[in-house]
Amino acid sequence: MFIKKPSDIKESEITPKETFLNRRLFIRSAALAATTTASVLLYKKFNPLPLPDKAREKITDIAKTSGSLSTDEKPNTLKEITNYNNYYEFSTDKSEVAYAAKDFKTKPWRVSIEGLVQKPKVFDLEDLIKIAPQEERIYRFRCVEAWSMIIPWVGFPLKALLDKVEPLSSAKYVAFETYYDKTQMPDAIYAGIDFPYVEGLRMDEAMHPLTILATGLYGEILPPQNGAPIRLVVPWKYGFKSIKSIVKIKLVEEEPPTTWNIASPREYGFYSNVNPNVSHPRWSQARERRIGEFSMRETLIFNGYADQVAHLYAGLDLRKYF
Repeated sequence: MFIKKPSDIKESEITPKETFLNRRLFIRSAALAATTTASVLLYKKFNPLPLPDKAREKITDIAKTSGSLSTDEKPNTLKEITNYNNYYEFSTDKSEVAYAAKDFKTKPWRVSIEGLVQKPKVFDLEDLIKIAPQEERIYRFRCVEAWSMIIPWVGFPLKALLDKVEPLSSAKYVAFETYYDKTQMPDAIYAGIDFPYVEGLRMDEAMHPLTILATGLYGEILPPQNGAPIRLVVPWKYGFKSIKSIVKIKLVEEEPPTTWNIASPREYGFYSNVNPNVSHPRWSQARERRIGEFSMRETLIFNGYADQVAHLYAGLDLRKYF
């Protein structure tokens, strides 16, 4: 029997991760070890998938080559980044997403760009990757539940893609839609949110040089659990704004709907900027725990990117437009 816990119970943020996983492993082991078949399933569930891990030492030079666009903080390990994931289409349990997504099919893949543009087009993934040189950038990545990571993404500026389709002057927002397939994502019905997942940005946010479309991390192709084959990364916003496995981008005049704002507008605003001065209704945003660390640290306004993006919100009440 498979039992889903309510998504608002964040035991993994209360207990240190290693302790949490070890306790769960012990409990499940006791329940399943009665048969050989169950033991095999247990092994698959709780042993991280083998993933490519080439030349990590080169990551330390990324900040130097990317200038102010990269942080000089030490990245999380590949194991941490690829085995602790929010991807509700596959599972609401962060430690189970990697296994649940391992057979996700990402070829062929197409992304349609439509709406208020001069040149709407459907791009193959290969064409998208050729639009601009792939860059490696180390970005802070902050989740709303008070945990964070430092991730070396591989990708290109979203602006480079939008310039290709020539936005009309009437386009004020960019709407995104993710891939959804019930046959590949059967556990999505337990997530408590509607699919396909949708997100949005203002045009100036979308055109900002920090905003990228990521196709890889740690110098490798993006794994399924991290949003393969192409995802959005907006480092000064909470992680749920960085929509995964994108299949549609539409330029529109009105503010587009976003999944978590639809699900709970009191808790998740359209902007979703990292702001330690505005608490989530169920927890404080003032401190965060970096995955792999025990102690908490202070949360930085705009996730540490205030110098680059604060001007976008000049005169905007960040408590009202949260």
